[in-house]
Amino acid sequence: MSIMSPGASALAQLGVRKAAVLLIQLGKDKAAQVMAHLSDAEVENISAEIAKLDAVTSAETSSVLEEFHDLMTAHAHVTQGGFGFAQDILEQSLGAERAKEIMDRLHAAAVQMPFQFLHRADPAQLRGFISDEHPQVIALVLAHMAPDKASLLLSGLPAHQQAVVAHRIAVMDRTSPEIVRTVEAILERKLSSMLQPAEVSRVGGVDPLVNIINRSDRPTERQIVEGLEGLDPSLADEVKSRMFMFEDIVGLDDRSVQQVLRQVDTAELALALKGVSEAVRSKITTNLSERAAENLIEEVELLGAVRLAQVEEAQQSIIRTIRQLEEQGVITVRRGNDDEFVT
Repeated sequence: MSIMSPGASALAQLGVRKAAVLLIQLGKDKAAQVMAHLSDAEVENISAEIAKLDAVTSAETSSVLEEFHDLMTAHAHVTQGGFGFAQDILEQSLGAERAKEIMDRLHAAAVQMPFQFLHRADPAQLRGFISDEHPQVIALVLAHMAPDKASLLLSGLPAHQQAVVAHRIAVMDRTSPEIVRTVEAILERKLSSMLQPAEVSRVGGVDPLVNIINRSDRPTERQIVEGLEGLDPSLADEVKSRMFMFEDIVGLDDRSVQQVLRQVDTAELALALKGVSEAVRSKITTNLSERAAENLIEEVELLGAVRLAQVEEAQQSIIRTIRQLEEQGVITVRRGNDDEFVT
């Protein structure tokens, strides 16, 4: 199950047809934003239902909008003061029977979400708390979090601890529900004064680890990979094969490089090219017009000495652009474990 916003979580509880009706009312842009928080299976089911929808009466639309509003209101009250508080407020506005129906649905969804209290935790608070925990506990916690928040936590740990935790995330497969519940109960009890509910992320494996590393800064990325090389060389090779480094741009086809360059600011590109190999620089300049290439090389030389951190930040920004274009299907990125392409 994917990490969901409160709106996406409420949408998922409507059922497929009602969710389809609601998304149509939201319009394409907002619907796309909501669907980005749903699991692949949910997106497929709802998309198929949208395709099948013919005529929807205004009465059905009004009913769906009202039900969604009630679920969102319930979510907001739960976040504010817990399930008991939410039920009391809903009973006052909707009556005991309707309030019970809504809360039963929220309870049923919450039962399936380990570590839901982590969602609204401040990363700095959580990092300070879990840094003294066993690496396996830290790995279990990070694997249940969204990659963006998990990368913040991982980057704040000591370098030696980062590699150990990263290794445990990668080799983690299935964890006993009893163990998850035990760890969850202990942490929730310790953190109950400052943490609030959340949903669950996919747990363990190389892919979640790569997602976390991809959202980390370059120094953290380098430290984790180097640490993994010492702990488990074969795993480090697999992780690196699934990651895209700035130098890997030489492996992109010319059309893809041109698509990337259209999205990148020239000043940022010049900064990213400081100190790179001739192969990388050539890959960029040969995909620009002669004049644009000359101007770029001149701008690189005019920069003089720059901090490594600035260069790495510019490179990471371009890598993010590459990943976005790949996710949109605009370009294809070949990785070490991909099948060969036939042209």
